[in-house]
Amino acid sequence: MGGVISGFAIIAGVIATGYVLGRRGSLGENGREVLTRLAFHVATPALLFVTLSRADLSAIVSSSLLVSALSTLAVVGAFLAFGAARGWGVGPSTVGALCSGYVNAGNLGIPIAVYVLHDASVVAPVLLFQQLVLTPVALTALDLAAEPASASAAGAESGDRSGAESGAEGRWAGVARRLVTPFRNPVVLGSLGGVSVAACGLTVPHTLLEPVTLVGNMAVPAVLLAFGISLRGSAVPGRGPERSQVLLSVLLKSVVQPAVAWLLTVTLFPLGAADRLNVVVIAALPAAQNLFTYASRYATGTRLARESILLSTALSVPVLTVTAALLG
Repeated sequence: MGGVISGFAIIAGVIATGYVLGRRGSLGENGREVLTRLAFHVATPALLFVTLSRADLSAIVSSSLLVSALSTLAVVGAFLAFGAARGWGVGPSTVGALCSGYVNAGNLGIPIAVYVLHDASVVAPVLLFQQLVLTPVALTALDLAAEPASASAAGAESGDRSGAESGAEGRWAGVARRLVTPFRNPVVLGSLGGVSVAACGLTVPHTLLEPVTLVGNMAVPAVLLAFGISLRGSAVPGRGPERSQVLLSVLLKSVVQPAVAWLLTVTLFPLGAADRLNVVVIAALPAAQNLFTYASRYATGTRLARESILLSTALSVPVLTVTAALLG
């Protein structure tokens, strides 16, 4: 299990650095916000463009992808249903649902895939699904949830003029805004750009791709450092007002999702032993740190994201160890 320990050690080291920076105030009062915005608006889109432009899109039709997608949708749907029943709201429910099923396939999944599964390509299907389906839908929901407040503020400023726009023209404008919402998000645009390049079989000239690669390399460190800074002065996870949301998301992420993935591989999509191990290990990965970036960007569920990521990351060590021992 050297790969598991190595992957976690790398992440823990960068997060600890961020925590120290936060304690010392080295980046000032707005250090976390600057890193979050840098990751969301610049570095992450660049990283996704470079990664997906080189991806093998044939992975989209694989059985492994179907298992990963269905297990993800199962836990995401469970959290959303529970959130709707409890009246948690669109923002927290969306963030919690992401923490329940969005795995850390990048900065943790790749090292584990290399050192434990001996094949880095096994993370490609879930990476593609998350970036092409899950992320655009979730960020669109967060964008739309944030629109009413912006619309109310605009309406208060415009006075009577807003009443004139409440007719057919206003309704059509609302529909148009919702249709273009996904294409205003930098993370989605980076993903779509990379997939377009891969689908067309294009090769981006080195002199053009290298600057994008250089900027994209900042994404993971920026996210981890911002996450570490956010831990400064934070309470013990799972004890705050979002306790039920945090515990539910961690239960779904750490236990239910890998269990559902395993069940699918022995029932609907029978896979060989090696492929079964691959998809269950990927499903057992903790929630991704970039979910904290999304929560911070939309100022919703920030504590829920931070605590869910922290707890699921801690639990994933024994979960991955047991999974590898039983299926390896």
